[in-house]
Amino acid sequence: MNASSTDELFNALTKFRAEWPKRGWSWDNRLSCVASAFGVELSDEARQALPLAFPHQWNHRNLNSAPPIVQQIAERTGGVRQDQMIVATNPVAGSIAYGLWWPWGDDTTISLRIGVAGGSVIALEERLRETFGARVD
Repeated sequence: MNASSTDELFNALTKFRAEWPKRGWSWDNRLSCVASAFGVELSDEARQALPLAFPHQWNHRNLNSAPPIVQQIAERTGGVRQDQMIVATNPVAGSIAYGLWWPWGDDTTISLRIGVAGGSVIALEERLRETFGARVD
């Protein structure tokens, strides 16, 4: 993947981050994603920000219609339960950024984890951490 194609992907993520209603991002070592936890009172604002970078979304009902790479992400991250969804960017040179929308089940907190798949994942993950200013705990 060349620099111009990664720029396209990360420009969309930079715009998304600027509109995200919660500012802090951390690094989730378990899933190799940046993560933001927020209260359900911000869920409408958060959902409005998603299409800035993630025009595609799937839930437990329509996951079987998702591209194979998205189905693999769902399988690798434990599936998609009824209240969860996966969002994704358009593919860029065989790579995508994806988001995992995960309510915590406590009716007060939701998390969004954003990762990358395809291409040179290690280099993309480093740029992902930089783009979101994610702390590595």
